[in-house]
Amino acid sequence: MEAPSNSRDGGKNALLRALPSIEQLLHRPSLEGRLAAVPRARAVAALRLAVEQVRARLLRGEARPFEDADVDAALRQLATPNLRPVLNATGVVLHTNLGRAPLAPEAVARVAAVARGYSNLEYDLDEGERGSRYAPVIGLLTQLSGAEDALVVNNCAGAVLLVLASLASGREGIVSRGELVEIGGGFRVPDVMRQSGCRLVEVGTTNRTRLADYASALTPETGLLVKVHRSNFALVGFTEEVGVAELAALGRSRGVPVFQDLGSGALLPLEGEGLTSELTVPQAVEAGADVVAFSGDKLLGGPQAGIIVGRKALLSRIKSHPLTRALRIDKMTVAALEATLELYRDGRPQAVPTWRLLSQRPEELRARAERLHQLLAARGVQARVATVSGQVGGGAMPLARLPSFACILKVGEPDVFLDRLRGSESPVIGRIADGEVVLDVRCLAEEELGQVAEAIVGTARQESRP
Repeated sequence: MEAPSNSRDGGKNALLRALPSIEQLLHRPSLEGRLAAVPRARAVAALRLAVEQVRARLLRGEARPFEDADVDAALRQLATPNLRPVLNATGVVLHTNLGRAPLAPEAVARVAAVARGYSNLEYDLDEGERGSRYAPVIGLLTQLSGAEDALVVNNCAGAVLLVLASLASGREGIVSRGELVEIGGGFRVPDVMRQSGCRLVEVGTTNRTRLADYASALTPETGLLVKVHRSNFALVGFTEEVGVAELAALGRSRGVPVFQDLGSGALLPLEGEGLTSELTVPQAVEAGADVVAFSGDKLLGGPQAGIIVGRKALLSRIKSHPLTRALRIDKMTVAALEATLELYRDGRPQAVPTWRLLSQRPEELRARAERLHQLLAARGVQARVATVSGQVGGGAMPLARLPSFACILKVGEPDVFLDRLRGSESPVIGRIADGEVVLDVRCLAEEELGQVAEAIVGTARQESRP
């Protein structure tokens, strides 16, 4: 028989009144050892967190009193960084939620070197006077892209806003209707153009835009001809669009610069099974784009950054805009980007993790999936190896389907299983397909397979408990 509600409420209220004070907990003998092992400020914070969590638990109707274990849980929670490494078993290489491109060891070492002390971020060692924080990367970017000048800001959305505000504020920017996109986080091209002070002029239709559409929209008020990368989707079927070379020729004939928002921004053509072609930065520059913007942490494989390359006269106007200061990058971004670009300069793009992850051969992936399967079998976990398809991610190559291999787990409640995997000491991020847990090995390093196996074993044990 269910207990009367007033009886339940009375028990809950009694437990709430019995919650100990922080001072009482600080002097509780059973907690003295574990509290003494951490700084006092953290100990107090953990006690407050534990009490608040138990109070919330009781208010939800869970009639479990305060226990020392609640303090242990709070201490572990405070000792665990909120931002920490995870194991990517999704098969998405440039996973925005997981930090996009992993950095090359050379880039990580360079960041550590400049982060632990002082650096010549804005100091010219040759002249002994103030220098530019962009100096370490401008030469590399112009060499690799073929452009006359370069600038780097905090991300590509910032780069687009800065270019539009610098070159077309108070004037018109002409864009194809098929490129008025929205990407993750509600980033919409029309909204950014409005924020920049540029007046949007739409031409063509969603699926077909011709050169004549741009030409007929040109007026003395036109500040820019704009091409936008279609992140996360593609137009297929009965379509037509104008290439950057055609648009650049039109712009030159009418004295209007062309701005190419290239988005994912590869410096070299990528090769790998399942990959589709994308315009590279050097190709866009060679085709005649006056200004090109692209991301640092997508196909380039570097840190988050918005990179702008183009004609020196236009870059000079962009660099002098007040937003440049607001969007500037810090020393760690400069360090990571310089080290990444040096790998391209030295002819070593394969040393960039993004390149390696995208260009893996199917036999490599199958062998890695088999090794994970063996590790699971040795621990008593049943799984099978199967072919799956992954994605590039980050809005790059939306039609690409990357053939890969995964370990498939059939569990009672896949959602609950993945929740628990995420809660492991080494969080594992997988996905669900056809009611089964899919752990794609494309983005898992060889040395991470053991951690994945241990996390799965721990999660399987939790699932087997009554």
